[in-house]
Amino acid sequence: MTTTLRPTEPLQHNEDGTRSRRYQVCVNGRPVGALRLGTHPVFGDAVARIMKLRIEEPDRRRGRGTVAALAAEEVARGWGCRRVEVTVPGDAAPALRLATALGYVVRNRGMQKALGDTSPELPPGSRARPMTEDEYGAWLDKSHEGYIRSWTERGVPEAEARAKSERDHAALLPAGLRTPDAFLSVLEHEGTPVGTLWVATRNGGAYVFDVVTDAAHRGKGHGRTLMLLAEAQAIAAGHRSIGLNVFAGNTPAERLYESLGYETRQYAMYKTLL
Repeated sequence: MTTTLRPTEPLQHNEDGTRSRRYQVCVNGRPVGALRLGTHPVFGDAVARIMKLRIEEPDRRRGRGTVAALAAEEVARGWGCRRVEVTVPGDAAPALRLATALGYVVRNRGMQKALGDTSPELPPGSRARPMTEDEYGAWLDKSHEGYIRSWTERGVPEAEARAKSERDHAALLPAGLRTPDAFLSVLEHEGTPVGTLWVATRNGGAYVFDVVTDAAHRGKGHGRTLMLLAEAQAIAAGHRSIGLNVFAGNTPAERLYESLGYETRQYAMYKTLL
C-alpha cells in the first residue's frame, strides 16, 4: 500500500501574505482523507503549518495519517521552510499521540474556564489597584522581555520572537493603560506590591494576557490571588468564560491553572525541519 498526497488546487497566494495548498490523501490512488498545508501568517514563509489533516474512519489506525504528515513535511522543505507547526484540539488524544510520535513538541497550550455569577473574594490582606502611568513603562519593558524569552526558549529565533512581541503588544495595547476593555492591575499584600495582571476581552470572553508574581514574593500564594482577581474582573465585565495561554515547561503555572479548573482547549506544537 502506497500513501501519497494529491494536490486538489493550485498553490494559493492568500491576502494575508501566506501560501497554502489542499491535498487528497490517497492510498494506491484511492482518496482516504484530506490535508491542507500553508505558511505561517506571523512567522512568515520560513514556517509551515499543517492546517488540516483528516483520515476517513475506515482507514484510520493504519498509519495513513503518519505518512501524510511526513509527506507534508517534505512539501514544506520544498517550500524552503525551516519549521513546521500544528495545532491539536485538547480533546484529540489520538492526534496528540501522532504528533508526539513524529517529533512535534508542545510549545504552549490554550486553556479556558467557565465562570459563574459570583466574583471570588481575595484573601485577607490582599487588594488590587489600577496600574499607574509611572509603573506602566517598566511593566511593559518586562512584559516584552518575558514574552520574547518564552518564545526563544521554545524554538523561535530571537528576531522573530522580538518582532512578534512588538506586533502583539502594539495591537493589544494601542492606547496603553487607556486601551478599552483592558485591565492592568497591581496586586498589593499588606500594602506591598507583589504582582501584576493584564486581563482583556478576546473573542467574546475574558483573557489573561500576562500574570506575574514578583520574584521576591513567589511561593506565598499570590499567583492564585492574581488568578482570582482575573476571574473577578472578568465577571464584573459581564464575561462567562476566561482563557489563557501557558508555555510548556512552566510547571507551577500549569498546576495552578489546572487546580483552579482551567481545561486545555488546544495544544500548539512545532518541529524543526532538518
